Amino acid sequence: MNIPESYKYTKDHEYINVTDGTGTIGVTDYAQSELGDIIYLDVTASVGADVKKGDSLGSIEAVKTVSDVFSPVSGKLVEINTTINENPSLINEDPNGKGWLVKIELSNKSELDELLDAAAYKTLIGE
Repeated sequence: MNIPESYKYTKDHEYINVTDGTGTIGVTDYAQSELGDIIYLDVTASVGADVKKGDSLGSIEAVKTVSDVFSPVSGKLVEINTTINENPSLINEDPNGKGWLVKIELSNKSELDELLDAAAYKTLIGE
């Protein structure tokens, strides 16, 4: 299981990797393995939208189920990974790399303190 130490995690299995005030959000390696083959992604939030922590960004459809994806922080949505619309299996193949979902400009960096670090996330998933 690939759980980067520098990322922050939610109990709903999203990650955020923050660089220079912008966070890259995706689903964790654990989540994609539990979902199975991902066949469709529907990001309902749009670029330029202000999102609040806990807002739905859209959903992921897998062979087994459909799951909502929630924003781990508040901020302005600045980019959507459109590559995964044509190739949603990138989320299974490389969830921490090419399979990211959206990028958000953080409006309240202190919200990061409320998220799980890698060690706490590993405990959550029993690793």
